[in-house]
Parts: sequence; structure tokens; C-alpha cells
Amino acid sequence: MATPRRFIAGAVCPRCAEMDRIVMYSNEKGQFRECVACGFADREGEREPAVAELQTRVNSRINTDDHTVKQVVFFRAADADDDSSEES
Repeated sequence: MATPRRFIAGAVCPRCAEMDRIVMYSNEKGQFRECVACGFADREGEREPAVAELQTRVNSRINTDDHTVKQVVFFRAADADDDSSEES
């Protein structure tokens, strides 16, 4: 069953880089997208395969909790006035 052509808000054409010019529709042959500005068209499944996600320390880290707790101690800096009064 064919569906009506619908504009996809915010979609950018891969050929002409125009925004809000892509329409999507489907029929018995599959799902299609088409640019009304330059005529670019393709069918779902004919697109180039998705790029694999780059491995980073964030997405490749084993997510285990670190249960070691380290205490942080803050020392108050000595004022110059405090040093002179102690010598008297």
C-alpha cells in the first residue's frame, strides 16, 4: 500500500545539502526518500552501510563500579599575618 509523500523536518539532502527538502514515501517496492530541490532519490537498503562507531575509552570501558574510597583532606593555607604573630 502506497503512503503519501511527507516532508521530513530538519532532514538535509546528501547531494545538495538543502534542508527541509527531503520527502519520504513507501509503496509495494519499498521505502524511498527524494529531494525536491535536486532530484536525489534512493531506496531504503540501498544506502551505504552505517559507519562503525569509533572505539573510545568511554564506549569500550567495562562498566564495573570502583568501590575504593579515598578520603580527600583540605588544608587551610597559612596567612602571612599568622606567621608574624607566632614569632612574637
